[in-house]
Amino acid sequence: MQNDRATLDKRRADVQRMFDAVAHRYDLMNSIMSLGQDRAWRRATVDAIAPRPGEHVLDLAAGTAKSSAAIAERGARVTAADLSYGMLHEGRANFPFLDFVNADGMALPFEDDTFDAVTISYGLRNIEDTTAALREMLRVTRPGGRLVVNEFSTPTHPAFRSLYTTYLPRALPLMARLSSNRAAYEYLAESILAWPDQRTLAGLMTAAGWVDVEWRDLTGGIVALHRARKA
Repeated sequence: MQNDRATLDKRRADVQRMFDAVAHRYDLMNSIMSLGQDRAWRRATVDAIAPRPGEHVLDLAAGTAKSSAAIAERGARVTAADLSYGMLHEGRANFPFLDFVNADGMALPFEDDTFDAVTISYGLRNIEDTTAALREMLRVTRPGGRLVVNEFSTPTHPAFRSLYTTYLPRALPLMARLSSNRAAYEYLAESILAWPDQRTLAGLMTAAGWVDVEWRDLTGGIVALHRARKA
């Protein structure tokens, strides 16, 4: 048990250092690697959250808080949470009006039933135990509240899927030379390809206790938006 805990702690620390190292160019690299699709994906995510004035929303794995700011524009109060201090530093510099919290997705520092909605974009696959993280999100969500997961997924067309799985491990490390941290983007490619497909993730969400789970594919399934609610 102690060895398992030590392994988890080391992996968490490695992920934290990796994102600290790329924080200053994170948004630029996202835009380059997604060919500018990141903006459309962010808009779709905010629409799926459907934040209303006065609601309290947790943006987990918020990164540099661009998504958090977009949610706040709809009138909601947003808490931007991330494991990486580097990401939080960048976010606070750009959006000082938001609340920022350093948080581990498997042990969120919030009381039960705190948030009207919880969202996580491109961060769930970086948490060691997906089901445990989904249960923590459920715990801090108010009854009737909602969850939106924006994550890389599996292209739905077989030919496109084959092209994508060939392109990704080759293209990302090449593009990552711009970031001076090739290892981080090699990890990114590997984690995307290893991530469960849409139906499997929906099953994990249901197993964690979420209800009314559904998803919507974006850009042919490169990204999928999963939505659910707390009973």
